[in-house]
Amino acid sequence: MNTFEISLNGERMQTEAPTLQDLLLARGYQLGAAFACAINSAFVPRAQWPERALQPGDKIDVITPIQGG
Repeated sequence: MNTFEISLNGERMQTEAPTLQDLLLARGYQLGAAFACAINSAFVPRAQWPERALQPGDKIDVITPIQGG
């Protein structure tokens, strides 16, 4: 596998994950939990996570709902 650099929630990191779903699983996210993802500021629907390929330099944001008001 090739390692490349991405940004996850503002933190630069190296990954071998070929897809968004692989990255989330490798980072310990529970796929059934309530959160959304964007790559390079574009929302990625949950159904596309298994196929959405990652590229060097991608900026991934994982957004979780905020409780309360």
